[in-house]
Amino acid sequence: MPPKAKFTREEIVEKALDIAAEKGLKSLTARELGTVLGCSTRPIFTAFKNMDEVLLEVRKAALGKFEEYTRRAMDFTPVYKELGVQMVLFATEHPKLYRLLFMTEKPEAENFDDVFRNLGDMATLSVEVIQRDYDLSYENARLLFKHNWIQTYAIGALIATGVCRFGADEIQDILSREFVAMLMLIKSGKAESCTTIPEKNK
Repeated sequence: MPPKAKFTREEIVEKALDIAAEKGLKSLTARELGTVLGCSTRPIFTAFKNMDEVLLEVRKAALGKFEEYTRRAMDFTPVYKELGVQMVLFATEHPKLYRLLFMTEKPEAENFDDVFRNLGDMATLSVEVIQRDYDLSYENARLLFKHNWIQTYAIGALIATGVCRFGADEIQDILSREFVAMLMLIKSGKAESCTTIPEKNK
């Protein structure tokens, strides 16, 4: 009969997420987690097969926390702009979790389609909102999301790594300008030509 777990999986993941948020993923070791829980490492490996499994659940929990931020945007108008603001706010308030979710190497990611699949409900929600609010096809809504997400990601990365800080008004202005510019480009039908590299420059 296997030993009874001293802590539930949820309790262990909660403490592991706290460590990752405060100290970063490199500090999330079995020994450190045991110290925070006030026990040896044995209860951890009673609930989980190994630390890789713990890390997988921590990433899921971090994504869940990020999605709490993105859901707030539904109370704002325009919704999509606020999604970008909330993403940057997450980077500001949880820089290490932002780095965990969006700034760790993913060997399986080869293009933006791979990135899109890893963004969870936020990406799907964003494209649906763009289609609804700006009368765009799915393809154009996804193109607009792609360009604005890259812009928003860059701002978040600068903040999360401590390279640069932005005021709230400045963030709003940057996101608005990028969004309007790309929306106008897509509406004009010229977006495809601007994202295609001319043959002579390849």
